[in-house]
Amino acid sequence: MKIKKLDHLSSIFHEYDAFIIDLWGVMHNGVSLNNSAVKAVSELQSNGKRIVFLSNAPRPTKKVVEFLKKMKMEDRFLKNVLTSGEAAINSLKKNKFGLKFYHLGPKRDDSLFSDIKTNKTTLDKCDFILCTGLFDEESENLQFYNDLLKNFTKKKLVCTNPDLIVHRGGEEEYCAGKIAEIFKSLGGKVVYFGKPHKEVYISCLKSDQKTLVIGDNLKTDIKGANNMNLDSIFITSGVHKSKTIDEKLMDKLLAEHNVTANYFQKELTW
Repeated sequence: MKIKKLDHLSSIFHEYDAFIIDLWGVMHNGVSLNNSAVKAVSELQSNGKRIVFLSNAPRPTKKVVEFLKKMKMEDRFLKNVLTSGEAAINSLKKNKFGLKFYHLGPKRDDSLFSDIKTNKTTLDKCDFILCTGLFDEESENLQFYNDLLKNFTKKKLVCTNPDLIVHRGGEEEYCAGKIAEIFKSLGGKVVYFGKPHKEVYISCLKSDQKTLVIGDNLKTDIKGANNMNLDSIFITSGVHKSKTIDEKLMDKLLAEHNVTANYFQKELTW
C-alpha cells in the first residue's frame, strides 16, 4: 500500500464513523495547541463523528485533561480522553505485578499512584519497577539508568509510556519507552501500557464503527493502527519531523519502521 498525501481531512472524513487521535504531536506540542488540528476536530464533532483522544501520557486521564484546559482546549472536546497511565493504574490497583513498587520517573508523575502511594518502596525491596519517565535530575544521561537497573533485571518493569522521545516546543525529550529499551537490552522483561499495544484500544473501539487513527509516531500511533487493522493518517511535523522533509522518502521511512499508513499530512488540516 502506497501512502497518499492528504491535503484536507474534509475530503475523506465521511468514510469513517470514529477517529482515534493522538494528543502530543498532533493536537499540541507540549506548549501550545495546534489551531489547525483544533479546527479539524471541531468540524468532525459538528458532523456527528465520534472522537477519542488516546495518549501515551504516563498520568491519569484527569491530569491530562487539566493540562489541555490550561492550553485553552474547550471542554466540549474533552469528553473522551484515555491515557496509558490510566490503563496502567487500573492494573496496578489489582496488584497484577505484585504489591510493592519502585517509581522510576519525575516527581510530577506521582499523581499516577496517589491511591496506592503506601506501596512505594526502594529498588531493593520492590516487587516491580514502575517507570513513567526519567528523573528530572538525570533527563539526558542514559548511562545512569543502565547502571541503576543492571542488577535488577529479575524484576518486571512496567512502562506507562512506550514513546521513546517527544518534542516539548522545539526541545527533544526522552520518554519512559527509552528506559524500557535499556532494561530490555540488559535482559529484563517489560510490560507496556499504551500504544501500539492492543489492550489500550479495547475501550476505544466499537465494532460497528469504521475508525481512522491519526498520529505522529510511527512506532506507537501508526504501528498501533496496523496492529488493530485500522486506517491511519501520519502527521509528519511531530516526533519524526527531522526525517520527513522529503515526501519522496516517505515510503522508505515507513518501511524502515515496518508500518503502513493510508495518508500523511504535515499537520492535521480540515
